[in-house]
Amino acid sequence: MICGASAPLFLSILSTINMAKPYFPNNWEEIKDAPEELFQRHTFEEMMEWRVQSWEFPSSVYCVIREENLKTGKIKEHTYQRKSAAAAKIEKLLEAADVEFTVADHESIHFLSPKLYDESDDD
Repeated sequence: MICGASAPLFLSILSTINMAKPYFPNNWEEIKDAPEELFQRHTFEEMMEWRVQSWEFPSSVYCVIREENLKTGKIKEHTYQRKSAAAAKIEKLLEAADVEFTVADHESIHFLSPKLYDESDDD
């Protein structure tokens, strides 16, 4: 709380401070107008491998579990540092009939769903 003679001094100091963030120009037009030769071409397979088939977790993370409630459509994501905690969560999710979930660790991704697998869909 500011009171007495210090209030005008504080207000004068505050008015001299620029509270706005500095302006950084957005140069998107320079990138848009750049010649095509400046950009390296990538195949679809390279993009799939780079962005879709690769993922990295910090060493402190054991796995990530992403669950979707099939009734409400809500999605929750859980990160686990210990295998035992992740296993307990997976057991709990397997008991739920209205939840499908994905488990991703450092080496693989697994999707589990209560929906019945129809072998005729493989054709």
